[in-house]
Amino acid sequence: MDLILFKTILVVSLFALSMAVAAYSTWAERKVAAIMQDRIGPNRSWKFGLLQPLADGGKFFFKEDFIPEKAEKFLFFFGPGLVMFISLITGAVIPWGKSLNIGGQSFDLQVANLDVGVLYLMGMVSIGVYGIMIGGWASNNKFALIGAIRASSQMISYELAMGLSLLAIIMMNSSLDLKVIAESQSGWYGMKWNIFFQPLAFIIFFVAALAETNRAPFDLPECETELVGGFHTEYSAMKLGLFLFGEYVNLFISSALITTLFLGSYNFPGLAWIGENWGENAAGIASILAFLAKTIAVILTFMWIRWTLPRFRYDQLMHLGWKSLIPLALVNLLVTGALVLLNQHYQWI
Repeated sequence: MDLILFKTILVVSLFALSMAVAAYSTWAERKVAAIMQDRIGPNRSWKFGLLQPLADGGKFFFKEDFIPEKAEKFLFFFGPGLVMFISLITGAVIPWGKSLNIGGQSFDLQVANLDVGVLYLMGMVSIGVYGIMIGGWASNNKFALIGAIRASSQMISYELAMGLSLLAIIMMNSSLDLKVIAESQSGWYGMKWNIFFQPLAFIIFFVAALAETNRAPFDLPECETELVGGFHTEYSAMKLGLFLFGEYVNLFISSALITTLFLGSYNFPGLAWIGENWGENAAGIASILAFLAKTIAVILTFMWIRWTLPRFRYDQLMHLGWKSLIPLALVNLLVTGALVLLNQHYQWI
C-alpha cells in the first residue's frame, strides 16, 4: 500500500473516531450523571438511549439559526469553526498504536511523526483560546465577552502549569517526539509508565487539562447562574453545536494525550508476547484497543469529577493555578533535573 493512501485512510479513520467518541461522550456524560444522582438518564432513543447523540445532532441542524444584528458576521461564524478545527487536528501527532504490516510494509499508526510533537500540541492548545475569545467578542454581548475573557485568562494561566509539568517528561526522555515518549514506556514488560516516575507531574497535568477543557469544577466560562451561557450565549443551531461538540473532542484528545504521556500509551503487559507469537498486526490491533481502553477510562474519570466536585469561585481558580500548581511544577522540574543528572552517572533506571 502506498504511504499517502495509508495516511489518508488513517486521517479519515481518526476523524470518524474523534467524532464518534465525542458524540457518545455526551451520552456517557448523561448516564454517569444519572448513576451518581440515582436517575435513569437517556432511555427513549432506542435501547438505553444509544441514539440520543444522533437525535441531539439532528436537533442542532433544524434549530433556528439566529445571528445578532450588531454581531461581527465573519468572526461570528469563524469562532466556532476555529474551535472545532483546532480540536480535530490536535490528534495528528498522537501515536494511536504500534504499527500495522500491510503488503509487507510496516506503517506507524500516527498521522504526523514530528520531532517536536509536544510543541505542536502546546501550540494548538494556545491557538484554541482564539476561537473562544473571537466567539465571545463577535457576539457584541457583554455577558458573552465576560465569559470569553474568563475562559481566555483561565486557559492561559493553566497552560503554564501544563507546560511546566510536560518539561519533566521531556527531560526524562530527552525528546519532544511523542512516539519516542510512548516507546520509552515499553520497559518492565509494558509497565514502565511515566506516572510511576512523575506522579506529581501527572496530577498537575490532569488538573490543568480539566481547566483547559472548561470541565467542572473549572467551568467558570460557562457559569450559567452568573453569565447566562458564557462565551456562546448568542449562538444557536449548529454554530452552538460546534462549540459544544468541540469541547467533547477536546476531552477525547486530552484523555488520549494523558494516556500517551503518563499511562504507558499503547503499552501493556503481554504486548511483546503477542507480537512475537501472533505477529505484528495482532500486536498493532491489541495496542490500539489498549490505548482506547485507557483513554476511555480517563474520560470516565473526567466525568466522575464533574459530578462530584462543586464549582470553584474565580479567585479560587486563579489562586490554584498561579500560587499552587505553577510553584509545584517548578519544584517538580528542579527535582527531576537533579535525578536525571544523577541517573546519568549511576544508571539507576
